[in-house]
Amino acid sequence: MNEPSKGSAKTVKLAERRVFSQSFKPLYQEGMGLVEQAAEYLDGKGRAEAKKLSRLAATLYAAESMRLTTRLMQVASWLLLQRAANSGEMTRDQVASEKSKVRLDTASAHDEAAGWAELPEDFLDLVTRSLRLQALVRRMDEEIYGSGAVVDMQPMARRLNPVSDQISLLNTAFARG
Repeated sequence: MNEPSKGSAKTVKLAERRVFSQSFKPLYQEGMGLVEQAAEYLDGKGRAEAKKLSRLAATLYAAESMRLTTRLMQVASWLLLQRAANSGEMTRDQVASEKSKVRLDTASAHDEAAGWAELPEDFLDLVTRSLRLQALVRRMDEEIYGSGAVVDMQPMARRLNPVSDQISLLNTAFARG
């Protein structure tokens, strides 16, 4: 009889099956579509709507916009890495190593924050959808690669420059060997 830890190696991981098959495409399209919608909104309609907000709500909008953008860039990075593995451009081990730079824990102020009720409805919809997508991706990541403890063990200097991490991650994802 197998030990429980050895028996789990034979368990079918649904998230892994989804990510490393053709059923990954709709998730990838959803994520990249949300990135595009958010960028379009923030550069257009959102900019105009932000100008109409009170000082308190405008400050919250600016902070939440940064969180939204960060959250979506992290999710996009994860999706790009999975796509690279799915297409054979990177091995699963390479992806596992690179994806440790991705943070899938960008929080939101939520509705208890002062000024939240003033934020535009379209903006709040983007925030809600991004949080839902981040939660889905995080669950899939944990099922495929295990706990996110790897990120916490990184040196402090590594965690202080997320922009550099993202550039490195995108270069790796798009590199042609």
